[in-house]
Amino acid sequence: MSYPAGLQEVGEGLYAYMQPGGSWGWSNAGLIADGEATLLVDTLYDLALTERMLKSMRDAVPAAAAIDTLVNTHANGDHCYGNQLVGGARIVASERTAAEMPEVPPAAMAALVEQAPQMGELGEFFLRCFGAFDFSGIELALPQETFSGELSMTVGDRAVELIEVGPAHTRGDTLVHVPAAGVLFSGDILFSEAHPIVWAGPVSNWIAACERILALEVEVIVPGHGPLAGPAAVRELKAYFEYLYDEARARHDEGMTALEAARSISLERWADWGDSERLVVNIANIYSELDGDPEPLNPVVGFEQMAALSKPR
Repeated sequence: MSYPAGLQEVGEGLYAYMQPGGSWGWSNAGLIADGEATLLVDTLYDLALTERMLKSMRDAVPAAAAIDTLVNTHANGDHCYGNQLVGGARIVASERTAAEMPEVPPAAMAALVEQAPQMGELGEFFLRCFGAFDFSGIELALPQETFSGELSMTVGDRAVELIEVGPAHTRGDTLVHVPAAGVLFSGDILFSEAHPIVWAGPVSNWIAACERILALEVEVIVPGHGPLAGPAAVRELKAYFEYLYDEARARHDEGMTALEAARSISLERWADWGDSERLVVNIANIYSELDGDPEPLNPVVGFEQMAALSKPR
């Protein structure tokens, strides 16, 4: 995907920080400013990327030299591994996000990248996803304040609403809504022009999260990955999940494995979306929901299946 990189103003005092082309690890972030007050939405996957982002924010918005509040929308490292660079900020996240964040520490990612050349097909796929990032020197800074459900905040005189819609992509996904501006920072509830990935689920929750966003009647959405979007992208994501649920149910009834189902489902409508290997994880999550199994797919198994699906047959 080709779209502008770096800091873009999406409303008065509202900024998106964009990282094309939005694939694995190349996440977006945001800044909300009003007078001397600032709120940062997410950090990036490594320290160099986060420092580059913070510098661009300081250059554009002098008040960003001292970030007051940092909101982590969810626990994946590409949205929180840079937290340590936002010294002095109050870090806020949902309770579920705060509990999940330490489960995959930066040192574990660094070790996996180091071991990947000896891990065969899985290691090759893992490096393709994450080899561009430097996980050294990262000390994970965890939230000091948590909430469950919803939390109302102010940034200067600007009202900001935090709305927890997980478990879906992860266990504690949070939307950051600026009602007066019609702007939403969606975290990874929206992968714009790319396949989402359901690490936690259930998919029915993610469909409900789409409906929640549409009810907010926002105009601009800063997605977790991919180009800026609007409500049409959320409607398309909802249609994708509804289609996938129906197709997966039929193949589940036929006894197909998730990988077999992923290879057989037509995605012509979404043929231009990136990262199609994620389909197998999404189907596996739907299978778990159909089986009444609350346990999400083991991430290692998920990466093994995505590596297999990404190989030409």
